[in-house]
Amino acid sequence: MAENVAVNGSRRLTPQEIADRLRERIRAGELRPGDRLPTQAELAEEFGVERGTVRQAVRALQEDGLLANVSKGSPPRIAAPAPARGEPQPTMVGLAPRLTEAFSARRVRVDVVCHTAETLMVAIGEPLRLIHEGRLHPESIDVRILVPSRDIELAFPVAVEAHGDDNPVHQRWLAMRNAQGQVLRHNLLALRSTHGIDVRVTFRALPFTPPMKLYVLNGEETLFGYYMLTRRAEEWGSQTLDMYDALGSQSLLFSFVKRAGHRDAAFVEESQKWFDALWETITTDLTLS
Repeated sequence: MAENVAVNGSRRLTPQEIADRLRERIRAGELRPGDRLPTQAELAEEFGVERGTVRQAVRALQEDGLLANVSKGSPPRIAAPAPARGEPQPTMVGLAPRLTEAFSARRVRVDVVCHTAETLMVAIGEPLRLIHEGRLHPESIDVRILVPSRDIELAFPVAVEAHGDDNPVHQRWLAMRNAQGQVLRHNLLALRSTHGIDVRVTFRALPFTPPMKLYVLNGEETLFGYYMLTRRAEEWGSQTLDMYDALGSQSLLFSFVKRAGHRDAAFVEESQKWFDALWETITTDLTLS
């Protein structure tokens, strides 16, 4: 078989060689998470090859999980590093890079089931920082969050010993739920005036205590983790509250990614359907008060 030779007589690079060179730039930090990959035309000119060769190289990077926002009408972005398969990460560690990748899409949708918005409020700071730096450019952001209603008797947190009609453990949880949700909503809605992004943030109240936290990102990835209960004491006003509670930031998150033919695809699709159905059963938006 004749060797692939350019017009000037030099050997043309293969798709694998181009992919390897781009991987090296990613490893060296020349291309960082959130950065746009050069266009196919730019890469074809740089490497002196046809666009078809570049497309094959880009496809190889995509299959390695190194690219995000592929086939959305603009050059793909460098994906945030994903946790290794079979190695779930604590929520506070694993959520931020997955959100960063999700926010590289033109239209961002984040659906959440949680006990409070604390972990999401902290983790979303990274994609917001990249937006303010001009490295991420979503056109719209739609965040829907399901949290427990203030009117139910929570499964957790609960006091180790009953306090009669007075329930400072519930009061503490409610104050945290509202304050964290308000901060999250404010930080996201601020993108309307600062960057002209169409942003919606909606809370609705669950009639039960969710035993797990769930994040569905752009309908393409599901992050799932069970709350692990522990006994702990917390200061609240002038009291020390002895309670059974969950440390959500330490819950292990398992990632399920929707890929054609992959066994995780069905789980992601069913997670989205389950969330949508649950969302539609609760018709009133929550005011966080």
